[in-house]
Amino acid sequence: MSYDGEGTTEAVPVLAHDAEAVRLGSGAQARFIAPGSLTDGRYGLFRWDAPARSGGAKPHFHRTFSEAFYVLSGEMEVWAGATWQRARAGDFLFIPEGGIHGFRNDGDADASMLILFAPGAPREQYFMELAGVASTGRTLTAEEWAELYARHDQYMA
Repeated sequence: MSYDGEGTTEAVPVLAHDAEAVRLGSGAQARFIAPGSLTDGRYGLFRWDAPARSGGAKPHFHRTFSEAFYVLSGEMEVWAGATWQRARAGDFLFIPEGGIHGFRNDGDADASMLILFAPGAPREQYFMELAGVASTGRTLTAEEWAELYARHDQYMA
């Protein structure tokens, strides 16, 4: 899927019903619109649909990739360095490597946002593991959480 110098590389459409998705224990859904495996690791683009009062990700950081949020609908609380801030539809947040961030939906309405990872780390594996943990109802030990996070460049702040 790389440019060959002639303009013959094909576009790769991903129809909404074709994008793989996982549902987490909170009821939130991560939809893998353009995972790094599709973009040759250039970026990953996911849609995050968060039901009302579903919570979200506690403050954390990544060492090897940046992350960005673009709120599509509703309102999300985002941890932006030192405080939680309300982000509404149309708001954007860029987090460079090492930037502490988090997000949650504590409001009374559903919310959706796009999450962009660059370069395209295989974050779908992380979300699939989280969904797997939630589906079993098993509680991980602190050591097991630390191992899961370390496998996925996720460091809790």
